[in-house]
Amino acid sequence: MKTKKPKSTNTQDQKPTNDKEVEKNNAETNPKDKVSSEESEKDPKDENIIKEVNLDYKDKFIRLYSEYENYRKRTAKEKIDIITNASENLLKDIIPVIDDFERAITNNKNVEDASTIKEGFELIYNKLYKTLTNTGLKPMNAQGETFDADIHEAITKIPAPSKKMKGKVIDVVEKGYTINDKVIRFAKVVIGE
Repeated sequence: MKTKKPKSTNTQDQKPTNDKEVEKNNAETNPKDKVSSEESEKDPKDENIIKEVNLDYKDKFIRLYSEYENYRKRTAKEKIDIITNASENLLKDIIPVIDDFERAITNNKNVEDASTIKEGFELIYNKLYKTLTNTGLKPMNAQGETFDADIHEAITKIPAPSKKMKGKVIDVVEKGYTINDKVIRFAKVVIGE
């Protein structure tokens, strides 16, 4: 006679009959596998949300990039305008001086007195000088100063008339000018040695 084996209550001893039971048993034995199986089955709603968020970020990126490109082009155009029109204000101030010269030339054709002509040119010179100094132009006072290669350009050296004048500017051939403390023309000088 055959004896029946008692049924075991242990689930590990039982063999699963289908795939779902296999997954269930594996999930019960290993909780990490349960999480990974849930992740593998993504909800279509989550995928749609992710796609919408990605589209939103892409749209924001495109708009930001477009704004940057427009800003870059606008500033480049403004720089070109500033460079080409930088001297506009100065030229507006100098035009009246040109008008004065034209009037002086016209009036000097019939004048025989040289002192009147000299006085007219002095007035025009003073007007031009004042206009330029108002824009920041300053002449350098180099006569008798110690030679400085940063602001002076030595044309020649001559024997110094005294020991005090050695290495100093004896004569200024051409004035130097600065604008806002930047040298725009070096003073051409003669140095004593």
